[in-house]
Amino acid sequence: MRSEDDDLGMSYIDTLFDLEGKVAVILGGTGELCSHMAVGLAKAGVEVVIAGRNEDKAQERLDEIHASSDDCGAGEKAYFVATDLMQKGSLYALLDIVVERSGKVDILINGAGVNATRPVLEIPAEEFQTVLDINLTASFQSCQVFGQYFIEHGIPASIINVGSIAGLTPVSTSFAYSASKAALHNLTKNFAREWADNDIRVNTLIPGFFPSEHNKRALDEAHILEIFRNTPMSRFGDPDELIGATLLLASAKAGSFITGSEFVIDGGFNTVSI
Repeated sequence: MRSEDDDLGMSYIDTLFDLEGKVAVILGGTGELCSHMAVGLAKAGVEVVIAGRNEDKAQERLDEIHASSDDCGAGEKAYFVATDLMQKGSLYALLDIVVERSGKVDILINGAGVNATRPVLEIPAEEFQTVLDINLTASFQSCQVFGQYFIEHGIPASIINVGSIAGLTPVSTSFAYSASKAALHNLTKNFAREWADNDIRVNTLIPGFFPSEHNKRALDEAHILEIFRNTPMSRFGDPDELIGATLLLASAKAGSFITGSEFVIDGGFNTVSI
């Protein structure tokens, strides 16, 4: 049986993390990790927009979000917008569609990413450039497009760039990916400093090793065992374990003084010296 104190406590938490009525655009929302972040935001009352190329894959994610509305009424308005993340014109079109349909944007999440697992001497320059383009340049361009909108309309917004523990501790099997994410971490700090006076918070969410599509392709059993040996919690993260940090960074109240941060969620991997 709930007490009055329990209700007061929940009221305080609800107010602190209040995201009801906010609109989030998620680039890369069809991926394993960002789709869980999207569901978490939807359950918190956020209208979620997934942007990308693969409509079929996006529909699977939208089905998950819509299913969550059966329990809590969230996610009913979630939708997909076909977008070429590498084309600035397509990003402007995305912004226009969302503003027309949802009325505004409050939260931007840049989560698109690709990997390349060739050895250093074997990766073609074109493949290396593709990794940089999708993991770094696409986020740079979307920050420009949406950042301009936030500034012009005086919106106290949150931008969350999804980095990687590989950007802090280089991973030998994914050096191009590591380099691109390290650059994204640095870029995020620059945007945070530039836009702090505009009440636009820009942070990096840094997952450690999760059972993502990238890791399933890049890591063999020996690498996985090595990761577990050097992770104090001795396991992969569960994608749902990114939701709490996402809500914190997205919240204008709970996360009001957090900008330019590298928010690491890695089971302690970054604390181990190997």
